[in-house]
Amino acid sequence: MSVEIKVPSVGESITEVQIGAWHAEQGKWVAQDSEIVELETDKATFDVPAPLDGIIVEILKKTGEMASVGEVIGYLEEAERPADQAAPAPEKSPEKAAAAPAPKAEAPAHAGGGSDDRVMPAAARVMAEKGLSPADVTGTGHGGRILKEDVLAHQGGAASGNGAFREEEIVPMSPIRKKIAERLVEAQTNAALLTTFNEVDMSSVMELRAQYKDLFLKKYDVKLGFMSFFVKAVVDGLSQFPQINAEIRGTDLVFRNYYDIGIAVGGGKGLVVPVMRNAERLSFAEIELKINDFGQRARANKISLDELQGGTFTITNGGVYGSLLSTPIVNPPQSGVLGMHGIQERPIAVNGQVVIRPMMYIALTYDHRVVDGREAVVFLKRVKEALEEPARMLMEI
Repeated sequence: MSVEIKVPSVGESITEVQIGAWHAEQGKWVAQDSEIVELETDKATFDVPAPLDGIIVEILKKTGEMASVGEVIGYLEEAERPADQAAPAPEKSPEKAAAAPAPKAEAPAHAGGGSDDRVMPAAARVMAEKGLSPADVTGTGHGGRILKEDVLAHQGGAASGNGAFREEEIVPMSPIRKKIAERLVEAQTNAALLTTFNEVDMSSVMELRAQYKDLFLKKYDVKLGFMSFFVKAVVDGLSQFPQINAEIRGTDLVFRNYYDIGIAVGGGKGLVVPVMRNAERLSFAEIELKINDFGQRARANKISLDELQGGTFTITNGGVYGSLLSTPIVNPPQSGVLGMHGIQERPIAVNGQVVIRPMMYIALTYDHRVVDGREAVVFLKRVKEALEEPARMLMEI
């Protein structure tokens, strides 16, 4: 009995998805609940599990193709696991999922007599001439694809007189990347964006972390990071300057008495911004636990749509990638975003003396239609003061 593999409903506003990697090839047996295909939307990535034990008898939609919600993208035939096939693990690691080749109706042949979708046509021809298989060559193209130059490099370089081989690869833009592009253009077109900067002496925060990190880890089983301090400082600042937590809705200005903070984290498919609801009610430990959870699930593409929606303010940390200074872009319809950066020891003047301190530049980009320059500057100064004297947040002064 064949069972249809359909695109499930993944959100009220989503009617179409892009087919990502197929984790199982046509003709292969899969276990019930194991992930068989990845679906990408403009907000997040999802995996479709196998409804039962069986063999994938037909794949109708290949990687990169679009499909509508409810559309049949393949067929699964109920069957017991073959004796010669090991049972796959129910969960597939994101690293393996990203590297899994997408099945195609026609794939380039290689010397081993089979096919491998990672092999570009030009590379396949050279491999056939040299008697190589994909396992012999390390691919440097997108998603581990094997290019002609990879085969030539394996053979010790191009033949004399050929020179360096140049190749282009055209890859469809993912729905998430399309949406990011749209939102960035929207923000710059529809909002009056300005950025103000300040710098923070991180000595106090670093001393607190050093003093309590072991106790914190032992009690909560999570490391005490910098982000919890910044979330607390931002909530403190937003409570003092509510315009930065507001948004324009039609011809109205909407103020909130709650703080849903978006935390930008690197995911398997790029940057995502899950939202930490009611951050004002959370302790340091609860914030760190949520951030740790966001990071793990973002890398595994397990962040749900609901977690990516809403948000009243965003924090992004380019410092983890080595950024010293940048201008973050507001995520509409929010009115502000705080950018953290790398910590560097620099000489600064303190009480007339030059001392070396761990300093971080911070940046606030804000929508000038909602936030006046004075409010933005003083808000950022308030964040700076809260971080340089963390006790102020506890004392609410």
